[in-house]
Amino acid sequence: MIPFSKAYSTGVEIEYISRALDSGKTSGDGEFTRSAQEWLRTQLHAPHVLLTTSCTHALEMSALLLDIQQGDEVIMPSFTFVSTANAFALHGATPVFVDIDPATQNMSTDAVRAAITEQTKAIIPVHYAGVGCRMDELGALAKNTGIPIVEDNAHGLFGTFNNKPLGTFGALATLSFHDTKNITCGEGGALVINDEAYWERAEIIREKGTNRSRFFRGQVDKYTWVALGSSYVMSEVLTAYLLAQLEHSSTIQQRRTEIWSMYHNGLRAWAEINGVRQPHIPLECNHPAHMYYLILPSLSERQRFIEHTKNNGVQTVFHYLPLHNSDIGKRFGYTTGQFPVTEHIADTLVRLPLHLHLTDDDCTRIIETVCSFEVRHDG
Repeated sequence: MIPFSKAYSTGVEIEYISRALDSGKTSGDGEFTRSAQEWLRTQLHAPHVLLTTSCTHALEMSALLLDIQQGDEVIMPSFTFVSTANAFALHGATPVFVDIDPATQNMSTDAVRAAITEQTKAIIPVHYAGVGCRMDELGALAKNTGIPIVEDNAHGLFGTFNNKPLGTFGALATLSFHDTKNITCGEGGALVINDEAYWERAEIIREKGTNRSRFFRGQVDKYTWVALGSSYVMSEVLTAYLLAQLEHSSTIQQRRTEIWSMYHNGLRAWAEINGVRQPHIPLECNHPAHMYYLILPSLSERQRFIEHTKNNGVQTVFHYLPLHNSDIGKRFGYTTGQFPVTEHIADTLVRLPLHLHLTDDDCTRIIETVCSFEVRHDG
């Protein structure tokens, strides 16, 4: 069986982890944390980057930084991972879901604009598959309304919109280094801080609500509890692993792009004949080859496709279930049928394996397996 996902090791991770262990400092904010944060900050041309224990925790930090309270509303797509909503709902906010663009699976500016109320405290664009949302339009909307943007960029490290890195458009942005992502340390994330107004509080929130970072820089003679916060600092062991991956990112990205292109070119004729949609990449977007998906005509055909590939030794998987259809979504008053594009995409999208353990022969086998599937059209 060719697995859908398998984490890649550069071969340097063990060396860096050993160095971290030998240093005698395995808690966070040591040599490897500083190096990885600086690598990301330079890559993104961002003012500040703080590594966190997960992308979920980076989103939770965003909620604290924005002072999200009971009764606030936060606009986001229903077609996203639960963390996008959880991080803000935990602090009392109501997730205001919107439907998605059927071409890109990203929420549209018009949908966001229609959802804004006096209670709206944040807009959370999710760059699905690392393809950027319309950040020019969303940025203008945020500027006109004064509502901050927090980019959920879990998929989009190394992606760009109009040649500007994803994760640098919002006041805040979050990254993921989960083992399904292009760059991984098993579990981990980062908060990108593009608005200086949030920088000092971000350090405090990340360090359990203390001014410990200022103490380590010699700016105060002792540190104390100065605000609400939590423990969001990634350990040196994980940041050592992460730095090894970041330093080999060009190799990782080149190979992922090759695999993505093999799929896109190798499946074009089959997709056209069978009425299957391939990913759409707008001209203004450069994507990081995070994911390759297909959109089948119906749920039944999607399920039959997954069974077909499984029987031929290839693991393919669906993706998000609409949050508005979940048990919690219904508690917020949402109903099935409210966002038809989201529901259709959730029923029909299927993802192919994409990781660095795939050989060219594996990719050829996957393409041949897909091309041996014939879509049945009703009527």
